[in-house]
Amino acid sequence: MSLEVEKPGGTESTNRLSLKRHDSLFGDAEKVSGAKHHGSEVSWSRTLHLAFQSVGIIYGDIGTSPLYVYSSTFPSGIKNNDDLLGVLSLIIYTLIIIPMLKYVFIVLYANDNGDGGTFALYSLISRYAKIRLIPNQQAEDAMVSNYSIEAPSSQLRRAQWVKQKIESSKAAKIALFTLTILGTAMVMGDGTLTPAISVLSAVSGIREKAPSLTQTQVVWISVAILFMLFSVQRFGTDKVGYTFAPVISVWFLLIAGIGLYNLVVHDIGVLRAFNPMYIVHYFKRNGKDGWVSLGGVILCVTGTEGMFADLGHFNVRAVQISFTGILFPSVALCYIGQAAYLRKFPENVGDTFYRSIPAPLFWPTFIVAICAAIIASQAMLSGAFAILSKALSLGCLPRVRVIHTSKKYEGQVYIPEVNFMMGLASIIVTIAFRTTTSIGNAYGICVVTTFSVTTHLMTLVMLLIWKKHIVFILLFYVVFGFTELIYLSSILSKFIEGGYLPFCFAVVLMTLMATWHYVHVKRYWYELDHVVPTNEMTTLLEKNDVRRIPGVGLLYTELIQGIPPVFPRLIKKIPSVHSIFVFMSIKHLPIPHVVPAERFLFRQVGPREQRMFRCVARYGYSDRLEESKEFAGFLADRLKMFIQEESAFAQYEAENDESSPSTEVPEAQTRPRRSTVVHSEEAIHPRVSSHSGRITFRANHSVEEEKQLIDREVERGVVYLMGEANVSAGPKSSILKKIVVNYIYTFLRKNLNEGHNALSIPKDQLLKVGITYEI
Repeated sequence: MSLEVEKPGGTESTNRLSLKRHDSLFGDAEKVSGAKHHGSEVSWSRTLHLAFQSVGIIYGDIGTSPLYVYSSTFPSGIKNNDDLLGVLSLIIYTLIIIPMLKYVFIVLYANDNGDGGTFALYSLISRYAKIRLIPNQQAEDAMVSNYSIEAPSSQLRRAQWVKQKIESSKAAKIALFTLTILGTAMVMGDGTLTPAISVLSAVSGIREKAPSLTQTQVVWISVAILFMLFSVQRFGTDKVGYTFAPVISVWFLLIAGIGLYNLVVHDIGVLRAFNPMYIVHYFKRNGKDGWVSLGGVILCVTGTEGMFADLGHFNVRAVQISFTGILFPSVALCYIGQAAYLRKFPENVGDTFYRSIPAPLFWPTFIVAICAAIIASQAMLSGAFAILSKALSLGCLPRVRVIHTSKKYEGQVYIPEVNFMMGLASIIVTIAFRTTTSIGNAYGICVVTTFSVTTHLMTLVMLLIWKKHIVFILLFYVVFGFTELIYLSSILSKFIEGGYLPFCFAVVLMTLMATWHYVHVKRYWYELDHVVPTNEMTTLLEKNDVRRIPGVGLLYTELIQGIPPVFPRLIKKIPSVHSIFVFMSIKHLPIPHVVPAERFLFRQVGPREQRMFRCVARYGYSDRLEESKEFAGFLADRLKMFIQEESAFAQYEAENDESSPSTEVPEAQTRPRRSTVVHSEEAIHPRVSSHSGRITFRANHSVEEEKQLIDREVERGVVYLMGEANVSAGPKSSILKKIVVNYIYTFLRKNLNEGHNALSIPKDQLLKVGITYEI
């Protein structure tokens, strides 16, 4: 392979040596190059195990919808008994079209190595087209085993054309990012409203047996349950799922049995609703009122997005088994039974679920309903945590601590700050709205908007990545897009009656995410524009009379090239550098996981005797950051491996050069790419000298001595250095930019951004360096 070597003067040599390069992590990378995709080789026993657990995590929401669907669809009562057949037909086919056909059998396959949700789709697309606003992609990133993908074929002109249009249009990149954070904001709104409507609707059933209870008392009972729900999130999805799975299984058995009982006892003729013509007759009879009632019908598929967002907890096959084998038959039977009951007792539509329960089963069903409502909330909370953890890693929110709650299953996370804010918002909504009908008007908008975002991103996946026939793509977009558009238009008619709430949530959250990402990108470009060239390192150290002190210093920077502007400021204020100094970059790739063997990219910075390095630690957006002690040990081991491999390569190069006559090679137009996973954007800097066209290497220490030196310095202590950047808008900036940067961003940075906590850095080993950026 080709490699350019830098001479002492700092200028690039025009000689290129044809060498076989074998860097420090190349062997490890080869061992993992066959990494499997999520769930591709999972045993049936584990799949069934996950399918059972998924029942308790992702189906609580859609499984408790029968508590309030009919009452939300007929808020003014049933005018014609045949309307029940039309609404039941709508419910059945909505369940088949959106959650089953779209999500279970299409969208779940668009997972990003096992992770789902809007950010997973965005990350998947970003691997095939350069749509991210920060230009930190490296050729080496594509060598990561989980990253490896087949590039769009040159023969498929459509995929190439779409890719070119997206990459060349900043407006398209911004539109995709906006669409993604809109979907994320709506999932957050869903996660806030689900506990409120589910718990409130379940608790309201107690008034059947205790009519003296007022609505205010029901609300406060609901608030107490919500407080308990958000308090147990710290225990994690794994433990909560095992607790809830048996309960929700009993719930599905109960609602299926009650539905079958009502069907047989009251009116088996409602099975005619499988004929979709009853939908046509329903709209002919009711006109605009029928269209408005769709806002209640759509609540039968609430929580569907949770199946996709929570996919990181399970796998595709497990979700498909549990949905088609448990969820769909149980829920469908429940809706059919309720319709049969209402055919005889239409006046009870306001409380269909509890009034349709046979008397001996009321209290058991009521207790299980309360538990199921809590499970429904858990479903969306799990999805919200999973999606936000991806948003954090992609620079869309301030760094907060993400706690991985399960050592056995990946992707199960808990975010304390988010849990607190969502819990508080859910309690406030419950107290303010008081009834499920008002909350339902807001709830539906969150649900359908998320569906629409997923449809648009999925269409792009089918165009760009799957490269399906245009007929299938149009069929997908038209069928699902048109269905969701009809439902959305119906729900928007209830904007004033509570529909404004999710838009308020979305505006606030999108503003925060867009602000943070905007300044994050601007700050990155500022640092990139003010970077210090690596070949000036020696001059910089000599100019400030820098002395070396014991220990290892890790300076965190987002830059993956050059010397960050905070370093000259550091040595100007404190003219000392640790014996071993590493410019440390934590980089999140648009994939869920990076295997540990491919984690680090090392580079020598400056002359070898200065013992200064660059390290890029690469993580997927679902990877857990190691604790400081574990991280330092892993880093030291990889650094010693890097030094050993560099020395071996230098020796091989020198021997190869001595045995071969020197040959002039024309200067290359561009730098060649080395087939290795351990390098970055700069040339390797061994200590070299030129004599008669030959290159020889001078090592100041043997490899073993250097490795022993690393061990000694690590024992003396590791110090973590971070730039504390105060970002402000320039004096000529617009008023809007000043508000965004000087107020909103500053507020978020001071109150939420705790980078050292997110990176698990001990406070007694942390040194912050203040610096001001004017963008």
